[in-house]
Amino acid sequence: MPLMVQALLPVFVLIMLGHIFRRLNFPGGDFWPLAERFTYYVLFPVMLVVKLGQARLPASSYADMAMLIGSMLLAMTLVLAAVQWFWRWPGPVYSSVFQGAIRFNSYVGLAAGGMLLGDEGLSLAAIAIAIMVPLLNLLCILMFSLVASDDPVTLRPVFRAIVTNPLIVGSVIGAVWSFFEIGFHPLIGSILKPLSNLALPMGLMTVGAGLHLKALRGASMPFIFSSVLKLMAFPAMTAGLALLLGFDGLMFRVAVLLAALPTATSAYILARQLGGDAPLMAGIISGQTLLAMITMPLLLGLLW
Repeated sequence: MPLMVQALLPVFVLIMLGHIFRRLNFPGGDFWPLAERFTYYVLFPVMLVVKLGQARLPASSYADMAMLIGSMLLAMTLVLAAVQWFWRWPGPVYSSVFQGAIRFNSYVGLAAGGMLLGDEGLSLAAIAIAIMVPLLNLLCILMFSLVASDDPVTLRPVFRAIVTNPLIVGSVIGAVWSFFEIGFHPLIGSILKPLSNLALPMGLMTVGAGLHLKALRGASMPFIFSSVLKLMAFPAMTAGLALLLGFDGLMFRVAVLLAALPTATSAYILARQLGGDAPLMAGIISGQTLLAMITMPLLLGLLW
């Protein structure tokens, strides 16, 4: 079995296991929505504090990653603007294409980063996610205000959501912990590390539990375009940008990995709240998560 497939297989097996459990209504009741909430607000922030707090990354890594992430998002935004100029999709449809082509699933990214690149790669991925999340939220809100929303979109709730985002809070605390080299007292470490170890398997299973495969029945050209751009064009473009800017090694791999991820499940909530095409968004999320099982090993094996 190729090494890339072997490393990524546990990620997607856990996703499908979560989907199967939800279909079987096991363990029942409202377990999976509550598990997702617990993972988002507790397990993942704790994991980010632990992994980043133990990391010893040079300060230049933060500035370099910010430059690379900003270049990636700007390039894909320009591509998506050109696509819309040519196809002229209705605003709600285009908003789902936009989100599907530029957002990423942080659970899958952190899990894949840890399994493929070790703790240092996971720490660098966490830094990239802390940079990408606010930028992507602002980009998507701006896009909705331009093409999909009938009402003016205010930035105050967006800013509040970014500042209180558990993944960003966990990353900032972990980065500060690492910068001052505080370390973890054995008692604190013995509490935080077991919680940290739960984050990735539980997060991946909640991704699977959230899949809605029925939404794929209406797969259409917007779904195909969004998926091709996200799963194939974005990682290839990111690899070219990283080389052009002089980045290689671990930073190159982390950036390409993040670009190759399927879109975020949270994109559905934004589509529903701000006037997007929510059923199309659900289909894009579920379809890309399944397609990524094939595209990620192939593209990462080729580009790395």
